[in-house]
Amino acid sequence: MSAYIVGVLVPLVVTLILRNSKNSRKRGLPVDVGGEPGYAVRNRRFTSPVQTAWEGISTLAELFEHSCRKYRDKHFLGTRKLISREFEVSEGGKSFEKLHLGDYEWLTYGRTFEAVCNFASGLTQIGHKREERVAIFADTREEWFIALQGCFRRNVTVVTIYASLGEEALCHSLNETEVTTVICGHKELEKIIDISGQLDTVKRVICMDDEIPSTASLVEQSRGWAITSFADVERLGRENPLDADLPLSADIAVIMYTSGSTGMPKGVMMTHANVLATVSAVMTIVPDIGSKDIYMAYLPMAHILELAAENVMAAVGSAIGYGSPLTLTDTSSKIKKGTQGDASVLLPTLMTAVPAILDRVRDGVLKKVNTKGGLSKKLFDLAYARRLSAVNGNWLGARGLEKVLWNFLVFRKVRAILGGRIRFVLSGGAPLSGDTQRFINICLGAPIGQGYGLTETSAGATFSEVDDTSVGRVGAPLPCSFIKLIDWPEGGYLTSDSPTPRGEIIVGGPNVTVGYFKNEEKTNESYKVDVRGMRWFYTGDIGQFHADGCLEIIDRKKDIVKLQHGEYVSLGKVEAALLVSSYVDNIMLHADPFHSYCVALVVASQHTVQDWASKQGISFTDFADLCEKEETKKEVLASIQKEAKRARLQRFEIPAKIKLLSEPWTPESGLVTGAFKIKRDVIRKAFSEDLSKLYTS
Repeated sequence: MSAYIVGVLVPLVVTLILRNSKNSRKRGLPVDVGGEPGYAVRNRRFTSPVQTAWEGISTLAELFEHSCRKYRDKHFLGTRKLISREFEVSEGGKSFEKLHLGDYEWLTYGRTFEAVCNFASGLTQIGHKREERVAIFADTREEWFIALQGCFRRNVTVVTIYASLGEEALCHSLNETEVTTVICGHKELEKIIDISGQLDTVKRVICMDDEIPSTASLVEQSRGWAITSFADVERLGRENPLDADLPLSADIAVIMYTSGSTGMPKGVMMTHANVLATVSAVMTIVPDIGSKDIYMAYLPMAHILELAAENVMAAVGSAIGYGSPLTLTDTSSKIKKGTQGDASVLLPTLMTAVPAILDRVRDGVLKKVNTKGGLSKKLFDLAYARRLSAVNGNWLGARGLEKVLWNFLVFRKVRAILGGRIRFVLSGGAPLSGDTQRFINICLGAPIGQGYGLTETSAGATFSEVDDTSVGRVGAPLPCSFIKLIDWPEGGYLTSDSPTPRGEIIVGGPNVTVGYFKNEEKTNESYKVDVRGMRWFYTGDIGQFHADGCLEIIDRKKDIVKLQHGEYVSLGKVEAALLVSSYVDNIMLHADPFHSYCVALVVASQHTVQDWASKQGISFTDFADLCEKEETKKEVLASIQKEAKRARLQRFEIPAKIKLLSEPWTPESGLVTGAFKIKRDVIRKAFSEDLSKLYTS
């Protein structure tokens, strides 16, 4: 056999062997568990669910104290110094806030523990009693974490509320839980003051900022509230220290109000044991996670994904640097020109992200590449094609020295967007498209672990392992969970389906929460305890298991609509496929049982659409005007339909008409949740007239 043939065949055979061995590796194993009949799977490494990774530690308060003593002098919580705040006015007359931010200033683990103890003592000194509840209503920041742990040291239950929550939902959350103390930032305090007359039980407000609105004194007089600063509470506690009053594992740590996509938010009650189980399980999945890592914190801590992630970081001695989605990169909307974004200054190694954020990173990179054009674009396209070929298992793709070369010439610049040192990204909160997953994986040179979980399961359910290069799946069960599929005959999903079991996903294990606050009916509907004492949560999501024990989310019971001629449309599935279009920033598919076709509301990607219009020589006064033009609608619809065919959607699933929207959907607008999931019912009501016109025009 010639040297040439050997040189060709040997790498091919080795690649095929490695590829087949990886694909056949069992990540999850079938398991016999109690409860409703179905097909259950556990993590391959653990026969029973993990409850804690630390001997003698059963609460988040104990875990935090353990870490602070172990990593006492190491950097822990970092916040950037605000140098200046300016406002720029656009041509359209809109005012935009721009921040000039400096370096990170750090608290050590030891100093953070002191701050937590002081805050805990101060909370009692201002009159808050153990049996009363505290609400944290603020953007993610170091005071958020200190307040949380301070409450835990006094065994005070924390009610978490999204900073973007609307007035009605905010009143509902505070009144339902009978909160007596609210901890918030300056802008949230203004919201609280505005609705003060509608709050039944609030007595105290602690402002994380020293700047307290002038209107606060009026509320103090009229309502009898005590409004004080975070720093003053800490000082009071430092001068009057109290011993800790630590919780038990079964005590309620958090009542987390989800900014749900339908109706009023529900408060999910989670114990210390619930969250600790997820924290313990995640540690077994992320490789070599530890005190050398730096974590970029910018997602809402009122979301269980971020709350769990920050507690994982604290547990292993990592540093946490705080930022925001609007200051994350050098080109983020609130960053003053010439100022570096959070990631460029922090140089993080780990971060969590929701798909909407990763989609923005992908679109931003592609926009920059397309704008440059010429040789730069050709080089990027070639490098990406070669790496994609390699990742997909083609042995002729870019590997070894060629991979190093492309990383140096092309992808190094992309990685610099997030600091250049990211080694692992956790994506959760919603499905991540395969295209975005591959793009981020190749361009950042770091694996993306797709996770699946819910507030009701303390964020834990499944998690992709670092060496799993597949897309579209959410991994095997976390070591704290059993995942079971049960039949849903009405939707045509059965565990007896071939070649893979399919059905509604239910999650069992110590991470499954207690239930919904003051909502026994909904709790009994969604939670069940089997004869063995295992607690199960019925998710309403539809999944299928692959041969290696990994889960794929394929549908959702509530998102299925029956059209006029009997066809079923899965709204979420179609939206995920159409979001891939570069013209689409966000989308909501709408299906009406009285019609035979679907329509869609499309939030247009301003940069992409305007670039297209410029190349076509189309004149327009502003972006809203451009979105109303027929040629723009035709172009975007054609792109959507192209992606639909590529995703092999049925004809009845593809929107026949669209309405282009120029304004983005944000948590502040109330049209998406804090995790950027669309609020379907809210959007449907807000754009009811536009949807009607799509069917009648």
